[in-house]
Amino acid sequence: MIKLLLCRRGASAVEFAMLLPLFLAMVFGIVIFGSYLAVVHGLQQLAAEAARSSIAGMSATERSSLATSYVSTNVGTYPLISANSVSVNAATSPSDPNVFVVTVTYNASGMFIYSLPFVPAPSRTIVRSAAIPFGGF
Repeated sequence: MIKLLLCRRGASAVEFAMLLPLFLAMVFGIVIFGSYLAVVHGLQQLAAEAARSSIAGMSATERSSLATSYVSTNVGTYPLISANSVSVNAATSPSDPNVFVVTVTYNASGMFIYSLPFVPAPSRTIVRSAAIPFGGF
């Protein structure tokens, strides 16, 4: 009986069984929140590149068309972003007529992160914008 109490062969298995769920929760949390941050970064890149492409336009309407066209053409290169959930607003800044602002809005409700229970979920609507001044060099 004393020999059984002093035996430590199963201690590693018990410790592993206790720590594995915690470790897996951390790993999956990193992956899931990482995918959310990848979407946020992708939208910011789309907004910045659309703002840069809009500079070629001669009027506000043409700039808006160029920015919207850029986003709709290139949103497919981001695998985590659904093109159907993206909307673009491109217009001259109300506070400065020499600045053009492109705002990309994404409805992220379809992402996996929102179907998880007991997870603090970020906002379902992601809004990113980029501003670019015209001329004046």
